[in-house]
Amino acid sequence: MKKVSFRNSDMAWDISALILTPPNFDEAKQYPTVISVHPFGSCKEQTSSATYGKALAEAGYVVIAFDASFQGESGGEPRFVEDPTQRVEDVSRVIDYAVTLPYVDAEKIAGIGVCGGGGYVFNAALTEKRIKAVVGITPVNIGRLFREGFSMYNPIGALEGMAAQRTAEARGGERQVNELLPASLVEAKDNGMTERDVYEATEYYKTPRGQQPGGATRMLFSHAQKTLAWDAFSFVETLMTQPVMAVIGQKVGAFGAYRDGMEIYGRAVASKDRQLVELEDWSHYDLYDKSEPVGLAMAQIVPFFKEHVG
Repeated sequence: MKKVSFRNSDMAWDISALILTPPNFDEAKQYPTVISVHPFGSCKEQTSSATYGKALAEAGYVVIAFDASFQGESGGEPRFVEDPTQRVEDVSRVIDYAVTLPYVDAEKIAGIGVCGGGGYVFNAALTEKRIKAVVGITPVNIGRLFREGFSMYNPIGALEGMAAQRTAEARGGERQVNELLPASLVEAKDNGMTERDVYEATEYYKTPRGQQPGGATRMLFSHAQKTLAWDAFSFVETLMTQPVMAVIGQKVGAFGAYRDGMEIYGRAVASKDRQLVELEDWSHYDLYDKSEPVGLAMAQIVPFFKEHVG
């Protein structure tokens, strides 16, 4: 595994990425390649590389796991911006970089994403036809989640708050960076924040299990307006022509991955091959790094990618 950074001619900042390679890697050969997209509030060192990147590299793929713009070790200001349009554009920019690498087979590129990254990579595949097959692991449509639970089911109120805060910041006020999770499991329990996804997210992001310096779980409140008007699955019925797989756990939580996985599967009617993998007895965050559910997921993902990108 090696760390790289790159900038296309039309980019104003660098993208930081990890490149994972198969056993007995030979730069003189070409390999099918997977672009791995991290969750909302995450970074490349977490599940996108450490779990799925590692497993896919061991299965024979080059994997590029990268930090989103404004997040992790990638550039872009202000920090902690969650901009769906930019997140999707990042996927294309990573592919632009990948196709310059002599060991990447440009005709055999796939995409995988976890949580919000699953929604982003699905959306990218609608227009990015260099992606030949796409997988979402417990995928979340971040626009829907912002309109619902993240806005306390009051999207107009959230937008009005963001507007007021952005005006305050434009006039020199301090930026409002929201922490999205309790600081610890103890704090989560003390504040009654024990809903499955919230509590398990805290267990992953706020303990040594998954905690990383770049996985900030923070968001610049004033710059999140466009997220509420974005939808990962717009035009799926007509534009999702590639093979698509959604992997979901049947232990349902508030972030809605189960319903979003069902939705992308149901709507991807133009796909050449659409598959839904439901894992009984496993939850959203189990699929981030726990060996048994990840193994069950990989048992479906690897044959899927082998069929469609080699």
